[in-house]
Amino acid sequence: MPSQIRRDAGRRQPGLRADGIRNGLAWTAVHLRAVALESLLEWDRRWARRLNASVGVASVRVLFRLASRLGDGVFWYSVMLALIVSQGRPGLEVSLRMLAAGMIGLVLYKLLKSGTARPRPYRVLAGIRAGIDPLDAFSFPSGHTLHAVAFTVVAVSYFSALAWVLVPFTALVAISRVVLGLHYPSDVLAGAAIGAGVAQAILAL
Repeated sequence: MPSQIRRDAGRRQPGLRADGIRNGLAWTAVHLRAVALESLLEWDRRWARRLNASVGVASVRVLFRLASRLGDGVFWYSVMLALIVSQGRPGLEVSLRMLAAGMIGLVLYKLLKSGTARPRPYRVLAGIRAGIDPLDAFSFPSGHTLHAVAFTVVAVSYFSALAWVLVPFTALVAISRVVLGLHYPSDVLAGAAIGAGVAQAILAL
């Protein structure tokens, strides 16, 4: 009987060792993910502070406030109207696609904002101040950037010459959201990625 117990214990040991290895690997993976997430958040906070530091310069503040306000919709509606007037039916088609991209983008970013409820950086980070009043309470993703990228991708796919105006303006809008203390860089990057995806989906229809 003792020899049988020893044989049974010997057979169980490889299984126990395998379980230990799996548990160790699982713990390591969780730890690495936590470290990577913390590194990303630290990068986010660092660049949010660096870019927001320039908001104290009056000329910078005025420039980015203007870009942000135009990015609320005035600039894009003006582009759509100009395309309809100057290009006729092709301009109407691209404008309708831009509007469709805007509506889909609006639904997506509202769902994400309410779901993540990420506070804006000026509310939670010391040393960051808002350079303009926000439209809502939450930060992720940047709706301004999402719509700017979506509109630009759709418009430029029809009229490539518009890239000379729309791409710099979109970049200015995206940067303004961080400079003004309303978003983290990751909010802007996520908004750009979602906007590009929405635009490609609209263009594929």
